[in-house]
Amino acid sequence: MVELRRKARTVALQSLYEVDAVGHDPENVLTMHILESGLTGEYAEFVRQLVIGVMQNREKIDGTLREFAPAWPIDQISLVDRNILRLAISEILLDNKVPVKVAINEAVELAKKFGGDHSSKFVNGVLGSVSAIAGR
Repeated sequence: MVELRRKARTVALQSLYEVDAVGHDPENVLTMHILESGLTGEYAEFVRQLVIGVMQNREKIDGTLREFAPAWPIDQISLVDRNILRLAISEILLDNKVPVKVAINEAVELAKKFGGDHSSKFVNGVLGSVSAIAGR
């Protein structure tokens, strides 16, 4: 189960990255990535919930990013790191279905796998600050 949820988060990240990078239609991107991943049922639905949650709340999420990473304008945060942070902030502040530590750990793992040399530390630092306001 943990492996499939991690795979689902990876698919969500890939979808958000593509939408952010080239502006493709989110629904088409989401459908394509879910089909290519082979995820079905609750895991495909989990991907959809993650991506839709970020897309619907992007302004609020980006406002949180601005607050907790003030030295980094959003357009200067790498595409990968920005979308990892968006996913995790959505899970921490809006979704409330996973423990904060799980959301942070999963984001750090994504940053280690897909980000740059310092991505995991940056993501962990920002999300550590965000978690303080989560109150859970």
